[in-house]
Amino acid sequence: MRVDSVNAGRAELMDLGRRTVTTGIRKTPVERGYVDTLGLVDDVVADKKHHGGPDQAIYLYSTEDYAWWADELAGQPEPGTFGENLTLSSFGAEPVRIGDRFQVGAALLEATAPRIPCSVFAKRMGEPRWVKRFAAARRPGIYARVLEPGEVAAGDPVERLDGGGEQPTIVELMDVWYDPEPSAELLERLLASPLAERARVDVERKLARVAA
Repeated sequence: MRVDSVNAGRAELMDLGRRTVTTGIRKTPVERGYVDTLGLVDDVVADKKHHGGPDQAIYLYSTEDYAWWADELAGQPEPGTFGENLTLSSFGAEPVRIGDRFQVGAALLEATAPRIPCSVFAKRMGEPRWVKRFAAARRPGIYARVLEPGEVAAGDPVERLDGGGEQPTIVELMDVWYDPEPSAELLERLLASPLAERARVDVERKLARVAA
């Protein structure tokens, strides 16, 4: 496993019909970058309500998942197309669990949440149905917190440390987002895991409804 690309974006305005937003979703490869506890230095996180922060500091996508999208999109997307900061060659053979750790170059990252697609992502892809299509693919990529800051560059080795043990997988957390009646047992397991704070708030709300 290796880093295939380090990607950074600049702030730009995007027209979403009745409103205009500032976004940094369009990311392009850079030679190298420094990852600190709030993300890739010099990358733009415009919507800080839904993105970024210590628990979702870095977004990862894999070249293997891009290869799967090649048939769906009539061509493999370039690194950074989905707005990821780091494009890894692979996430490994086993499903990624919340709490799994990745040594990426000099940085140590911990998986915390899946990417939940939004209207900005759909506009970036130029497809109105993209939100449903991306969700249905169940290849969300990984948000991660930074446990140890450090420099990363294309070609750096990646080691998966499997710190998640028997925690729920990233995809299970994504499924819960769309499930109107998730099981209380799964929600409780999610809350016992080191998931991102935004996801924790959502899971707590769902558990309160299930328990009512």
